[in-house]
Amino acid sequence: MRRMIVEEPVSQAAVWSLRLSVFALAVAAVAVVVTRFRLVDVPAGLAVFGSAILIDCLVLLLAGTAAAIVWRTGRRGLSYALGGVVLALALLAFPGYLAIQSLRLPVLNDISTDIADPPQFSLSRIATEARGGRNPRARTTAERQAQRAAYPGVQPILLELEGDEAYQLVLKAVQALGWKIIDQSPPGGRAGLGHIDAVARTLIMAFPDDVTIRVQPLAGQTKLDVRSVSRYGRNDFGVNARRVERFAEELQTQLDAK
Repeated sequence: MRRMIVEEPVSQAAVWSLRLSVFALAVAAVAVVVTRFRLVDVPAGLAVFGSAILIDCLVLLLAGTAAAIVWRTGRRGLSYALGGVVLALALLAFPGYLAIQSLRLPVLNDISTDIADPPQFSLSRIATEARGGRNPRARTTAERQAQRAAYPGVQPILLELEGDEAYQLVLKAVQALGWKIIDQSPPGGRAGLGHIDAVARTLIMAFPDDVTIRVQPLAGQTKLDVRSVSRYGRNDFGVNARRVERFAEELQTQLDAK
C-alpha cells in the first residue's frame, strides 16, 4: 500500500520576495550601466536606480509577511524569504551608507582648498560647453564655515617648485587620476596665474563633477588651490573632499617619481 506524502504549501509572499529581489538587482545593474556609459542622462539613471530601491522596500515587506505566515501556519518558504532579504540588503547597503553620511556631514557640494577666494572656473566656450553650460555659484558664508568645520584638512598645496615645473606636475597628476581636461593655461600673463579645468567622474555611476586647479607661482615655490563641485544634488556625501585629498596624494606620488 502506497503511503501518501502531502507537501506543505509554499508561502507565495516568500517566493515573490526572492523573485522581486533578483529583479531589483537587475534594474539597479541596468541603471548603473546606462548611466555610466552615458546612454541616458543622470536624472533618468537616478530615477531607474530609485525604482530598484523602492522594489527592495517591497521585498522587505513581503519577506516580513512571509515570515509571519510561516510562523503562524507552518508553510514552507522561509529560505526564499531569507534569500530575498539578503539580496535586498546587498543592494540597499550603499544607499544606507549614503544616508548615514548625510547625517554625519554638512550639506555641501562645492569644496575648495581656498575658502576665502575659491578658484574660478574657466568661462571659455569650450569649458562652458563641457560643463553643460553650468557655472558654479558663489558659496555662502555658512557653507564656507561648514566646510572649515567638516574638512579642516582640505588646505592649499605648496610645492617647492617653480611655476612651470609645478604646472607640468599637476598635468601629470590630473592625467593619472583619469580626469578629462577641458581647459588649461600655464602660469603667465599679468596675474601670473595658471589653471587647469577638468571633469572627474564618480566611481560607480560615473556622474560628472567639475574640477578647477589654480596654479599660483610665488617666490621659490608654487601654491595650488583645488575646487571640486558636484553637478547633481545638494549633498556630495564627502566625495569632493575625498577627491581633493586623492589629488594631493597623486601629486605627492608624481613628485616622488621625479
